[in-house]
Amino acid sequence: MSSPAAPSVLDLAPVIPVVVLDDVEDAVPLARALVAGGLPAIEVTLRTPAAPAAIRAIAEAVPEAVVGAGTVLGPDNVREAVEAGARFLVSPGWTDTLLEAMRASGVPFLPGVSTTSEVVALLERGVREMKFFPAEAAGGTAYLKSLASPLPQARFCPTGGVSAANAGSYLALPNVACVGGTWMLPGDALAAKDWNRVKALAAQAATAGR
Repeated sequence: MSSPAAPSVLDLAPVIPVVVLDDVEDAVPLARALVAGGLPAIEVTLRTPAAPAAIRAIAEAVPEAVVGAGTVLGPDNVREAVEAGARFLVSPGWTDTLLEAMRASGVPFLPGVSTTSEVVALLERGVREMKFFPAEAAGGTAYLKSLASPLPQARFCPTGGVSAANAGSYLALPNVACVGGTWMLPGDALAAKDWNRVKALAAQAATAGR
C-alpha cells in the first residue's frame, strides 16, 4: 500500500469480493449484503460504464463498507475512482506511470504482479503489498510459497481463479494476507437480486482460512 501509516486493506477481511456491476441500482444492496456477511472491503472493477457511479453510491450510502476500484489501468482511472469515493485502488499490473499516479492519489493501492522481477521492482520502489494476478494461471500457491523465503517482506492478495475450494490453501501461506474472488457473487443470484444469498455466501467466505 502507499503508506505504512494507513490501515491496510489486506487486513480487513480474508476475502475481497471482486464486483462487476452493470446496474448502479444494485450497488447499495449488494454492498450491504457483503458487509452484513462480514466482507467490508469491496473492489468494484472499472470494467463497466456503471462502475464510477456504483462506487459513489456505495461510498455515500454504505459508510461501513470500504469500497475500492479495480482494473485501474492509468492516471485517468485513478482520478475517476478517487473522485467517486474509492478508498483503495487495485490494478492487474503496473508501470511507473500508473504507480506514480496511484501513489499520488493518497489512497492505499495494490499494484498487480505475476513475476518475481515485478515483485522486486516494486520492493525497490517501497511498495510491499501487491495483488498477485492472475493467481492460478501465474503459478498459484506453489509460486507464492516459493517467494516467501527470498522475499518475505512482500505481502499478496492473490486474485484470478481463486475459489471457495482453494482460498484456504492461499490463505495458509505466510505471505498471503487475503484473496480476491467472485464466488460469493454468483451470476444467477445477482440477476435475481437475491441479496440474502449473497449475504450467506459472503458469511461463508469470511471464515476462509480460519
